[in-house]
Amino acid sequence: MTDATSAAEPANTAASWPALAYEEQFWDSKSLATFGPAATRVSQHRRTYKSSVPPMIAGLNPVASQEAEELAREAEFALRDFDSVHGKRMQQFAPILLRSEAAASSQIENLSASARQIFTAEVGGKGKRNASQIVANTRSMEVAIRLADDISIDSIRKMHRVLMYDEPRHTPGELRTEAVWIGRNAESPIDAVFVAPAHERLNGLLEDMCSFAQRGDVNSLNQIAVTHAQFETIHPFTDGNGRTGRALAQSMLRRRKLTRNVAVPVSAGLLVNVASYHDALTAYREGDVTPIIQSFAVAALRAIPNGQKLIADIDEVKERWHSIIKPRAKSAKAQIFAYALKRPVFTAEMAAEHAGIAVQNVYRDLKSMQDQGYLTISVEHQGPTIWRQADVLKAMDEFAKRAGKRTL
Repeated sequence: MTDATSAAEPANTAASWPALAYEEQFWDSKSLATFGPAATRVSQHRRTYKSSVPPMIAGLNPVASQEAEELAREAEFALRDFDSVHGKRMQQFAPILLRSEAAASSQIENLSASARQIFTAEVGGKGKRNASQIVANTRSMEVAIRLADDISIDSIRKMHRVLMYDEPRHTPGELRTEAVWIGRNAESPIDAVFVAPAHERLNGLLEDMCSFAQRGDVNSLNQIAVTHAQFETIHPFTDGNGRTGRALAQSMLRRRKLTRNVAVPVSAGLLVNVASYHDALTAYREGDVTPIIQSFAVAALRAIPNGQKLIADIDEVKERWHSIIKPRAKSAKAQIFAYALKRPVFTAEMAAEHAGIAVQNVYRDLKSMQDQGYLTISVEHQGPTIWRQADVLKAMDEFAKRAGKRTL
């Protein structure tokens, strides 16, 4: 590495934030071809590139434009109000909302699957690989929320370890020891659009970012948006940075008490305009925090009505089917009926454990609800026999469709 160069550091005012500096690096092409025409092309090509050097932000105060600041305060109020008014009642649907957020976050990375595929993968069914990756993202977000009081390198590594547990080639939970970049050439960072910081800088940058994230004197949504953008710029892992960064955002929403009871699906709001989200990250790297703060504020304000609509749809399913099933209060059947609303794909063993009865005693109620049309049964190839509540799965898929539209 050589010394970083940048313009003089700007004052910390609205739309003014330290831009990235850059330093020259040497690209070792020994891992590429060493003989023949390919080797000749490599030897004739430039072997230096510039990696980014993000600013240290622990002591900075991000200030956006007046419009973005007002929008961020509105979003903070809306999130707290949503959680305080509806949060406790919605706790029963927390698994649904968390999986919706994980699915939306994954879809930003072009990983998509139906609600049925996601829940089926969660109970051990074989199928679409994307579904398994979304399940891993759900577990990463669960870890993130549990670790909300510990924003540290260690907690971030734990989120990544859970996310990438089935991707050993990407060294789950381990900081990268190689260059990563955005560009058309997968073999070399030379001429890349963006090259993340040299791996030797990762620990210092992450410690600084975590210090910023732990402060209590920065406006909440500004802090969350900037921490996310800084994390994506540092890009500490070889893969899974986007999903880990959005899990970190959920952790910080809980830490700053914008959410206390449920995970508001903010990624679903970002999904409305992925290009704008990526442009906001680019603007941040160029020294403007306004677009990323505004993106998070708009995403939160969109996520709330979309989440409310999802819960209203599930409430409608509950009321309609309850009048048909008529389960006796506090009976095993009533417990299984409610269980299917928050976990719409399950095995007999899972239902029995939830209801507190022996497995052999659960089949009568399952069969009864199947005959009445509330549940369907499927025997998965090389997997378990599973029961599904189709209306809840449909509601989740409709949620995902709305998340990708500009109007709800």
